[in-house]
Parts: sequence; C-alpha cells; structure tokens
Amino acid sequence: MRIIAGTKRGMKLFSPEGMDTRPITDRVKESVFNILYSKGYLEGRIVADLFCGTGSMGLEALSRGAAWATFVDKDHRVVDILKRNIEKADFVGQSKAVCANIFRVGAPPTPEYGFYDLVFVDPPYKMSESCESQTQVGKLMNLLVSQVRDSGMVILRTHEHAVVEPAYGDLVRVDQRNWGTMTVNFFCKGQLAGSPAMDGPDAECGDTDDDDEQHEV
Repeated sequence: MRIIAGTKRGMKLFSPEGMDTRPITDRVKESVFNILYSKGYLEGRIVADLFCGTGSMGLEALSRGAAWATFVDKDHRVVDILKRNIEKADFVGQSKAVCANIFRVGAPPTPEYGFYDLVFVDPPYKMSESCESQTQVGKLMNLLVSQVRDSGMVILRTHEHAVVEPAYGDLVRVDQRNWGTMTVNFFCKGQLAGSPAMDGPDAECGDTDDDDEQHEV
C-alpha cells in the first residue's frame, strides 16, 4: 500500500500482517479520487476515514490537499499502525486517530472543524453485503447524515451484490461504480459542492477512463 499522488506521492504505508483488512487497489483509488477532485471534494476539505485500516484513503486525501482527516477504527492494533503512517507522512498536525466503535460514534465532529465535507466508509466485506436501513451499516449511514455538512459526500464501499438504499435520509446516492467484486457508492447531502442542482437521484458526479469500471446510466 502506498500514497499514489500529491505531496506524499509514492510513500509506502505500514500494513498490519495477518489481520483481516481489505486494502483498495491503486487503480480503484485513483479512479475514486479523480471523481472527488473533479467535483472539488479534496482541496481544503475536512475528511473522515471510517474502518480506516492503514489510513490509505484519509492519507491520500491529505496528500492531495485536504485540510484535516479523522481516522476511526475499532482495533487498537490497527490504530497503532495507523499512527505510524500518520507520523511517517508528517500529518500529525492535520489529523486525529480514534479507536472506537464506529457504529456508535460515526464520524465524530472535531473541536477544530466540526462536521465533515467527505467521509469514507469501508465496512468489513461480509457486513457490506447488506446495507439496508435496519442493518448496522444502514444505521451508520443514517447517523452520518447529522455529521456531514450540506453538500457533503459519503463514499460507501461494498460487496458488488450489496443491497444499498438509494438514500439514507438526506444522503442521496448520486453515483455508483463497480470494480471487480466491489462497488463504490457516492452519496451527497443536498446539492453537489460547486455544482448546479442534481439531475436526479443517480446523476453522475464524475468520469473515469477505467476499462473495468461499470457505473449507472
């Protein structure tokens, strides 16, 4: 695992050995961040990385110009490794690592910046097969409604055949991309930042040139 672009481009990340983590590939991560960049969701933004593991997504966001990242994971061993990655990248002053039950705390607002512009949600793969409102993941998405700013974005990575709601309260799905056995769902609270009103609940929020990608029409 490494940071693939920005000020820390090429920096390798410490990774836990023999633990149940699900790292995202460079190709998929690059595609996701291209979409976010095209819509203005990186520079100066306040970010949360939930089920963060090595912190790959939050650190990538910081490297590309985000102002702050909160990392949350329930496993203290993972958080210890995450802190090493934060120190290695010299982002100690722009981030906080939280060891907590994500389903209870969601993306905890920071004293410095309050709510979030962008939240990455990457639950355990088996758990992500069902994300209906009554499930743990669904309840988490509904909790995030109150922790995301207007025009804020929530990125939910799931199993390719996952049952995902078109909306969780004010968080409405505006795009959905498939790569291999995973799906990345883009939810927005209200209008996309810097964009005119959305054309509909599945309006696309960006384009990539990935040959293996499939997305809604």
